[in-house]
Amino acid sequence: MAVKLNTQYGSIDIDNDVIATVVGGAATDNYGVVGMASKNQFKDNMNEILRKDSYSKGVVVREVNKKVQVDVNVIVSYGTKISEVSRNVQSKVKYNLESMLGINADSVNVIVQGVKVIND
Repeated sequence: MAVKLNTQYGSIDIDNDVIATVVGGAATDNYGVVGMASKNQFKDNMNEILRKDSYSKGVVVREVNKKVQVDVNVIVSYGTKISEVSRNVQSKVKYNLESMLGINADSVNVIVQGVKVIND
């Protein structure tokens, strides 16, 4: 499924993998986020941090009643305030979707899949 935007010149279809890449980049760019996690760890057999080429496994994009809803699965750093990190992810994802792709996300749901201790 792709998100369809209608402009005065025609229509634009944006694939979910493109949206997932933008969302994953925005999410992992926040302080306190260690990386992306798979949305279905048992099915994908992945309990580690996703690389950039696999961000689509950690992002769910839905279009409901002409509105875009995004679920982001992240792993956060131990010792950070999870609610504040999640709020920052929501804000950055909404901003990047709007500025880069012209998509207004109706909701950005952050699912914290785990906490990782980072050894400096």
